Amino acid sequence: MSNLKCWAIVPAAGSGSRFGGTTPKQYIDLEGIPIIVRAVNALIKVEEISGIAVGISPDDKWWAKCAINDRRVIGAFLGGACRAETVLRGLEYLESSASADDWVLVHDAARPCIRIEDIKRVIAMRSNGSGGALLGTPISETVKYANQDNLVEKTIPRSNLWLAQTPQIFPYRLLYDALVKSDLETVTDESSAIEAIGYRPYVIHGDSFNIKITTNRDLKIASLIMQYQSASHLA
Repeated sequence: MSNLKCWAIVPAAGSGSRFGGTTPKQYIDLEGIPIIVRAVNALIKVEEISGIAVGISPDDKWWAKCAINDRRVIGAFLGGACRAETVLRGLEYLESSASADDWVLVHDAARPCIRIEDIKRVIAMRSNGSGGALLGTPISETVKYANQDNLVEKTIPRSNLWLAQTPQIFPYRLLYDALVKSDLETVTDESSAIEAIGYRPYVIHGDSFNIKITTNRDLKIASLIMQYQSASHLA
């Protein structure tokens, strides 16, 4: 285990259409720094990560302007039409650097509030087996299942339900094989692809502040979180 490296992929090829505007959400400023820069800088602070690759869209004109000067940001690669395809292309981009048994950590470009300690906790789970691990938070509210007419059909027990977050970490070859076998358009996170081939990733209790920025409202919430983390030295 000690000889195996950990690589990071940051999928950032999406247009962020739900956010609105002409600039993809990952490049919007959050407290003066682009969202994606904050996410990548968090990974840079984790010494266990050997290299970071960022997946961008073919028409991206913003990444080159991001001032990230660290040797472990090994470059950007062209992403795909969906998140899972971008991650798969990231694995192909890392092929010449990563061994089959190395580990790959995937983190959303739109999760800038991730705590360094939580990234380290995910990486530490490499010793708990080959199924990988992910951050998540238990669902605390009552969950309803409604039909297409918004009529409630049943209440779902919440005791074992989690909201998945990133980062998520898996062995390089296992994740590659899982994605190759998947319908990439239906894969919403790496764990679901791993689960589909029979593995059971370990979910680690994360922080509710590790939000994914999707709307302008989320950006305002993230700004408050960043201010709190800065004042509390939690970032």
